[in-house]
Amino acid sequence: MQAPQRLLVTGAAGFLGAHLAEQASRAGWTVIAHVRDSRSAAPWLDALERSARDLAETEAIAAWVDALAPDAIVHAAARSRAADCDRDPELAQRVNVAATRELALACARRGRRFVHVSTDLVFGAAPAPPGGFSERDPPAPISCYGSSKLEAEIALQAADPRALIVRLPLLLGPSHGRGLGASDALLAAVERGERPLLFEDEWRTPLDVRSAALALLELARTKLAGVLHVAGPERMSRFELGLRVLRQSGLRADQARAALRATNRAAMGLADSRPADVSLDASRARKSLRTLLVGIDSGSR
Repeated sequence: MQAPQRLLVTGAAGFLGAHLAEQASRAGWTVIAHVRDSRSAAPWLDALERSARDLAETEAIAAWVDALAPDAIVHAAARSRAADCDRDPELAQRVNVAATRELALACARRGRRFVHVSTDLVFGAAPAPPGGFSERDPPAPISCYGSSKLEAEIALQAADPRALIVRLPLLLGPSHGRGLGASDALLAAVERGERPLLFEDEWRTPLDVRSAALALLELARTKLAGVLHVAGPERMSRFELGLRVLRQSGLRADQARAALRATNRAAMGLADSRPADVSLDASRARKSLRTLLVGIDSGSR
């Protein structure tokens, strides 16, 4: 399948979206970088075409897509902070569910490629099987955010059966100095003199954000439909991940341990609201993608 020429990246000012826009531009796509409003400060997107749109205003989405006329959309925008979704679940529904449906309908009507970014947090209510959740395992979220993303998946599949849903795990890597993502947020906290609390009983399959972006762009050039898990090669606790991030930053093992505090979900009163294990089985993606799925260590697959 020939690479589409015009690519709309929603959420281009976000952690993942910024890398998507950057990598797509390098690969020769004409990138339309969606930001929520014209005041979004994202100087790394200055060389790209920008389009401001509040996706909560869902009635305007179809006309907006028609005016931009992209050949493909990678939909990375979301109301993704759990606390924000809990505080305003109606807004989470509009942005995460209704906007996704409208974008999918717009693509389906015009034969455009649609790749939707979902999350490992559509799981959590049931224990993870050995090797992590595969695409065949039934989703069962426990958070408002996870529930809204699962509803978005269902709405998307009804609106555009040719679209692809890519479930991503916890992402790490550089964030243009903004302290975003699993690694930069931790490093920024330690640099501020804080001693972060990290869970020893919360398990993920972290993935470098640059691998995630490259995989999504590769998938945008395919006709693959349905659901695909794209994740890192290692299952690890949040505390172990924190230790390895600090070791990679140059700290000794004893210094890394001294910079962090280990805890568990029950001690924080979060045993019922934070899933213990949402690790993903990405073996299908590793077999089909050229992109290396890099975890905390460079070169991992």
